[in-house]
Amino acid sequence: MEYTAAQFIGRLRALRPSPSAGPDDYRGVAMGKIFGLARELQDMPPAEIERLLDSPVHAVRVGAVSIMDFQARDRKRSPDRKRELFELYLRRHDRIDTWDLVDRSAIWVVGEYLVDKPRDVLDRLAASGRPMERRTATLATFAFIRRGELDDAYRIAETLIDDREDTVHKAVGWMLREAGKRDAARQAAFLERHAATMPRVMLRYAIEKLDKPTRDRWLAMKRAAG
Repeated sequence: MEYTAAQFIGRLRALRPSPSAGPDDYRGVAMGKIFGLARELQDMPPAEIERLLDSPVHAVRVGAVSIMDFQARDRKRSPDRKRELFELYLRRHDRIDTWDLVDRSAIWVVGEYLVDKPRDVLDRLAASGRPMERRTATLATFAFIRRGELDDAYRIAETLIDDREDTVHKAVGWMLREAGKRDAARQAAFLERHAATMPRVMLRYAIEKLDKPTRDRWLAMKRAAG
């Protein structure tokens, strides 16, 4: 059975704690409940998912990207469906416009789709004027990092090392941290080149799991550079 956007929204409204809440008021609806509803109604065609993405209500768009994520993770979904999800994500990235929407879906919908395909689309996203597209570019590389493939993560990190947006700094630092778990020497070489000049929050995210003496060394390099 395939579900519709209207069915999802109707079920989502029923989760609101106040029956008198306005049509766009979803305060009090826990994210976990939205995720659970998305999992239950995940059999939704891309056209209906796009209707959810078109909603001005953030909670509804959380549902949309969650459905995309669940479908992308499903080994039984066809390659054609996963391609449709990937294309929908890129085409409607204007509606995936907050960090949590990106984080909920980029790794599986974009990154996992690209595992066995050319990845130049990530370079185009990294060059975008939209911060959330740049965040997608770096988070998608986690799909490769967990397979021990680090080149794309470091290439995108180099591109975004001087980014002006805090939300991009945090994403790059996060991926550098994950890459460091697979190859500490390569992470250290990257930090030797960039620790002094990279944004402080990016550095802190990148070194978060290192031992204290090592963290202190990188932070001292940053402080010395001013």
